[in-house]
Amino acid sequence: MKDIVEAIVRSIVQQPDSIKVIEEVVEGKSSIKISVAQPDMGRIIGKEGRNINAIRTLVAAMAAKDDKRITVDILEG
Repeated sequence: MKDIVEAIVRSIVQQPDSIKVIEEVVEGKSSIKISVAQPDMGRIIGKEGRNINAIRTLVAAMAAKDDKRITVDILEG
């Protein structure tokens, strides 16, 4: 799942070398955290949050196949 999110984010941003995607599992809850360069933050969020919401929807649909729930968050920095 992490690789797919990283590929999507890499195609959106202008500085793909600054991307960090971290997948964490804490107490049975999965979370994917995305960190990009500050100038690319707006590209990831998109107008009215459309890009990040699309990424979250895609991840939720893929996770639902395995009966899992995964959250996607953006880290500052």
